[in-house]
Amino acid sequence: MFASVWGMALTGLQAHLIRVEVDVSNGLPNFDVVGLPAAAVREARDRVRSSLRNSGYEFPLQRVTVNLAPADLRKEGSGFDLPIAMGILAATGQIEVSLLAPYVFVGELSLEGMLRSVPGILTMAAALTQTEVPGGQISGYRLSLIVPPGNLAEARLVSAVTSASAETLSQLGNALAQGCGFLDEVTLQEDVHPAAEGAQSVDWADIKGQRQAKRALEIAAAGGHNVLLVGPPGSGKTLLAKAYPGILPPLSGPESMEVTQLYSVARMLPANGKLVSERPFRHPHHSASLSGILGGGKEVRPGEISLANHGVLFLDELPEFPRTVLEALRQPLEDRCITVTRQKGSTDYPADLSLVASMNPCPCGFLGDPGRTCSCTPLQIQRYRARISGPLLDRFDLQVEVPRLSLAELKQETGGEGSQAVRQRVIRARELQWERLGEGRTNAQMTAQETQRLCRLDQGAEELLQRAFRLHRLSARAYDRILRVARSVADLEAAADISAGHLAEALQYRMYELRGDNDLTRL
Repeated sequence: MFASVWGMALTGLQAHLIRVEVDVSNGLPNFDVVGLPAAAVREARDRVRSSLRNSGYEFPLQRVTVNLAPADLRKEGSGFDLPIAMGILAATGQIEVSLLAPYVFVGELSLEGMLRSVPGILTMAAALTQTEVPGGQISGYRLSLIVPPGNLAEARLVSAVTSASAETLSQLGNALAQGCGFLDEVTLQEDVHPAAEGAQSVDWADIKGQRQAKRALEIAAAGGHNVLLVGPPGSGKTLLAKAYPGILPPLSGPESMEVTQLYSVARMLPANGKLVSERPFRHPHHSASLSGILGGGKEVRPGEISLANHGVLFLDELPEFPRTVLEALRQPLEDRCITVTRQKGSTDYPADLSLVASMNPCPCGFLGDPGRTCSCTPLQIQRYRARISGPLLDRFDLQVEVPRLSLAELKQETGGEGSQAVRQRVIRARELQWERLGEGRTNAQMTAQETQRLCRLDQGAEELLQRAFRLHRLSARAYDRILRVARSVADLEAAADISAGHLAEALQYRMYELRGDNDLTRL
């Protein structure tokens, strides 16, 4: 006796249609799962056996062989419990095979026959709408998705795919046997949790003083640049970073879908049936491991650098992060994606983010502070600075001093320019970049050829750049990055060409390089 049903496998942000083939034949009772299954898939044998019996069905006392095709693709997770169970029911004649043809089954089973949630449902639903996914039309049927109740709201974010659910295996089998369409009457519509409250970002108007740092962050937001904040403890570096997402443009539709898929794969998506609408703000502790930042683990899940996709990754106390973690950030920051390679295979995740980092000028934090005396020795300061390599520092287009606030600044009333006003200027600057570069691209993503073509300098700016290049012997990378920051400054003013004022402002945010050393305490 043979039957086959459809399931889905997840690899990173890609979903693959899987044919679950079940053969029940005479022989000693045995239950084998083949087709490159991971440990969680092999464990489905015990869950499926108990679930079928506790749901009122018969488990065959024969030789049961389950093949997950294509067999060369590794299958991870517990989402194959449901299609394996449905295949056994069809192969033993307890459910008509033709009733299962229009459906893709995904879900974990409890021992009592309940359907439990699995990660990545949004990616699976989106994949069913793509023409390159085989099986969009099979035997005249449009494939529909059957998922656990906890995943139903997430699946229905993709309106082009019909999604349905059932609370238990027996309820699902009865609905199919009775031919009640797409199971609307057994769908648990009420099993949707209210939307989780997003983290409240700090308003721009709540930050006292720090005009230069706020200006630098506005330029960074306009052009998508990375920023390094350097200052003593308590100067407001963390507060500035937390306010930064509030001045970024809202997520576009495709960006929101991609962020939601990432959080679904990472099991971090609330079951509220809504796309993620706010830009992510990730703030990992400096004790985070390499796999925690870059991604990986047993199931190769996305790390902090991918969870911050289309948002902000804030690395507080940058020199305290392990050197291996910091150096591993260099390639993803350039390519805006990361390939996590493990023994089981490799997975690609997006990493299109804005990096904001902060650090003290020395181990004690008070080097250069007029109100406090630094207690660090020159050797301690040298070792502290050496934790941040030159190539990594070069990835920060803007390095900004955040000095300690004076008493007068602390006592002044708030009520300055709010985040929404700054965001509107940033949006206008981004719109100019989208016209030049295409939707979603920023100045920070320009290639060397685009930088030469689009960063036009007027005569005064050309003379200033020649003097800076002659005096400080700028590298080719520094040359390009200065021009891109100057282009962002010009975009904030809607200027067609880069003037000497725009270029001078961009130069002041890379003064450590213009001096020929990495002394960030003298910014």
